[in-house]
Amino acid sequence: MELNSTLPNWDLLPIFGNKIPKVTDFKGKPLLILFFNLGCPSCKGRALPFANSIIVDKGNKINIIGIHSNFEGSEYTTEDFETVKKEFYVRFPLYKDNNNLNTFRAYQAGGTPHWILLNKEGKIEYSIFGSDPNNALLRLDLKINEIIAN
Repeated sequence: MELNSTLPNWDLLPIFGNKIPKVTDFKGKPLLILFFNLGCPSCKGRALPFANSIIVDKGNKINIIGIHSNFEGSEYTTEDFETVKKEFYVRFPLYKDNNNLNTFRAYQAGGTPHWILLNKEGKIEYSIFGSDPNNALLRLDLKINEIIAN
């Protein structure tokens, strides 16, 4: 995805019966999208806690959603997601990617975790793969702070 472009609408399924928002529903406030997988150690060990820390530190200045992308292997149940939500204190909505990773592919994610940051106008500001605290997460945090300050 090109910087300063808009994302196509996603193709998601609810996990907890919650309504699926549209990408445009988040205009007016930056949006951080986290592509994750429950079988990904980096997702659970660093990405989910980092996303939670953004919610705690930035409060109502940014929206965050998580999109579970399942490449292969076991299917996860609602109970599996409930367990992770409780264990990692997930404070943002979670959804599942639909039909062969349509959203993951359309958004050109590089794996899990992958982050896409939109500005308050809904334009792509940043896209990065990974959860290394001294690389991807540090850069992402700097970009989030920059967007919130503007």
